[in-house]
Amino acid sequence: MTTADIAAGPPPRTRRERPTLTAVITWVAAGCFVAVILGVLASVVVQSFATTWRGGWWPAGLTATWYGRAWSSTGMSQALANTAQAGVAVVVIALLAGVPAGYLLARRAFPGRSVVMLLMLLPIILPPMTYAVQLAALMYRVGLGGSMTAVVLVNLVPTLPLVVLIMVPFVEQISPEVENAARVFGANNLRLFSRVLVPLLLPGMLAAGILVLVRTLGAFELTFFVSAADTQTLVVALFGAISDPGGVPGPLTAAMAVTYMLVAVLGLAVSLRFVTPSQAIRQRHR
Repeated sequence: MTTADIAAGPPPRTRRERPTLTAVITWVAAGCFVAVILGVLASVVVQSFATTWRGGWWPAGLTATWYGRAWSSTGMSQALANTAQAGVAVVVIALLAGVPAGYLLARRAFPGRSVVMLLMLLPIILPPMTYAVQLAALMYRVGLGGSMTAVVLVNLVPTLPLVVLIMVPFVEQISPEVENAARVFGANNLRLFSRVLVPLLLPGMLAAGILVLVRTLGAFELTFFVSAADTQTLVVALFGAISDPGGVPGPLTAAMAVTYMLVAVLGLAVSLRFVTPSQAIRQRHR
C-alpha cells in the first residue's frame, strides 16, 4: 500500500440496492407456486407407497407392492410400450414432413401464404376436444379405429403444424447465398437439403422434436377416442384406472401417476441432452 492510498483512505462502500415491492411480490408468489407444486407431487409419491392413508400427515405404513401391481394388473407395461411407439412415430413423421414444409413456406412466396400460416395455428390453439370427436369418427369410418395407426395419425394433426411453424423462422435465418453457393459446387436438391440445410437446422429440429414428444405424451383426448385396450397410451390407461367403477385403490393409481411423471421427465431429460433452448435461440440469431 502506497502513501497515496493511505491518504485517500478506505474505498467507499457500495450501497446495496433495496429490493422493490414488485420484486418482493414476484419472488413470494413464485416461491408459493413452487411450494404448492412440490407439495402436490410429494403427496402423490408418498401415496404411491402407502399401505393405508386415512388422514393425517403420514400414512400408516409404506410398501412398494403397488408398483408391481400397477405393472402387472393394469396393463401399464403394454401402455408404456404403446406410449413409446406412438411418441417415436409421431416425432419422426412430424419432422420428416414438417421440416420440408417449413422450408417451402419460408422460401416460397405465394398468394394465400398468410392464410396457410393462420390455418396451421388452428389445431395448435384450439382445444383438442373441438376436433377429437370428428377425427375419431373419420378413423372408425375408414377402418382404422382402435389401431396404433389411428393413434399416430390423430396426434399428427396438432404436432405437424407445430413443427412447420417452428422451422419457418429457423429457415429464414439461413441466407439464400449459402444454398446458391452449394448449387454452384454441384449439389443437387437432395444433397443441398441433407448436407447443408439439415446441419444448420438441427437445433431447430431437435427443439421441435422435444415439443412434439412432450405434447404426444400428454395427448389425452385425441388418443382416448381412437385407441383400444391394446393400443392405449399411458395417460389413457391412467384415466381408465381412475374412472374404473370397480374402485381402483388410490395408491395403485398414484403409482401409475408417478410412473407417468417419470416417463415424461425421462423423455424430456434425454431430449435436452442433445439440445438446450439457449442453443436453439443462439442458432436462430446467427
